Amino acid sequence: MKILLLGANGQVGWQLRRSLSVLGEVTALHRGSSPLCGDLTQPEALAQAIRAVAPDVVVNAAAYTAVDRAETERDAAFAVNAGACEVLAAEAARLGAWLVHYSTDYVYDGTGQRPWRESDATAPINVYGASKLAGEQAVARHERHVILRTCWVFDTWGQNFLKSILRAAAQRDSLSIVCDQWGAPTRAALIADVTAHVVARLRPELAGIYHVAAAGETNWHAYASLALEHAAQCGMPARIQVGNIRAIPSGEYPVAAARPANSRLDTHKLQSSFGLVLPPWQDGVRAVVAELASFNLSG
Repeated sequence: MKILLLGANGQVGWQLRRSLSVLGEVTALHRGSSPLCGDLTQPEALAQAIRAVAPDVVVNAAAYTAVDRAETERDAAFAVNAGACEVLAAEAARLGAWLVHYSTDYVYDGTGQRPWRESDATAPINVYGASKLAGEQAVARHERHVILRTCWVFDTWGQNFLKSILRAAAQRDSLSIVCDQWGAPTRAALIADVTAHVVARLRPELAGIYHVAAAGETNWHAYASLALEHAAQCGMPARIQVGNIRAIPSGEYPVAAARPANSRLDTHKLQSSFGLVLPPWQDGVRAVVAELASFNLSG
């Protein structure tokens, strides 16, 4: 199997380098790749790269992810998250290849408390979510596609909420964190492992949209509290005590782009279709904190 991986330097892409390598020959591209282009802002060069590799599967882990900046950079967000997907879908169709693409809980409006099902109506509340939905629609026009929606991604690689909180805890005496937005912190390594499992089992009847997220639910404040508790157990230095993390409503933390209050994703379709059991979100958080602690203490 020949696999073309795009976005190979991102959080999920970095882990996909590992997980996909057991399935066949992986060509891993990123924005700075040369001579083959992995830059989604250069559609013609991107198409040429796909034709040169002639993969059986294209896995697109590249995206415009600056949620707040997208409010003033709408064209840039749509160019990468939607326009590039049209190119990927067209080239995959020409080759008869599968296209695996990642999307987000931000395609929903975030209302209610029930986990979102794949069949629920989409209604993004910010530009980033709208651009990702447009990308989904472009990908879905290609028959051989799998779209994996996920939420609250983190890992040891890249920038994310977990690492930001650990850094802040080492520098500050108190923190205020939103407590009225709900989801499941999902490790990039889990997404990558699920992807490899899916790619190894691709069949026409399994094409479609699936939700992938760690089991359980939490809010940002409880997530941060667990992370800092485990960091202390692992010996990571911190100025802040868990009791000094203030829980606040999202209205007290203004941002340019509205965030969904409900980012819960129902993963039953994925688990039943591919024979998977997804681990609790706490397992991934504790594992990454322990790894970061080992890097910190050994350095």
